[in-house]
Amino acid sequence: QVQLVESGGGLVQAGGSLTLSCVASGTIFSINAMGWYRQAPGKQLELVAAILAAGNTNYADSVKGRFTISRDNAKNTVYLQMNSLKPEDTAVYYCNTPWASWSWGQGTQVTVSS
Repeated sequence: QVQLVESGGGLVQAGGSLTLSCVASGTIFSINAMGWYRQAPGKQLELVAAILAAGNTNYADSVKGRFTISRDNAKNTVYLQMNSLKPEDTAVYYCNTPWASWSWGQGTQVTVSS
């Protein structure tokens, strides 16, 4: 069974930066596309960034140019570097495949103050 553990969230002022990490266990991580999702209070879950096994990336328009997804297959880890954070980025952030193939982890809270 695949386990996902997200970390790195916190409270940051608008314009600040955070880097999220997600460690996956129980899978051959390197062959899987991975994604970062977020869910703000009262809103639907949103896929904000994805990275294919080959390293190609894709981003939601709302984060394009500010967020960068990357992966370290040796560490079974996917990262989300978030710059120029805005209050509307406040959400719980989760990782999973772009098809939400696995059980969800606990997520990591990101709060951006204005």
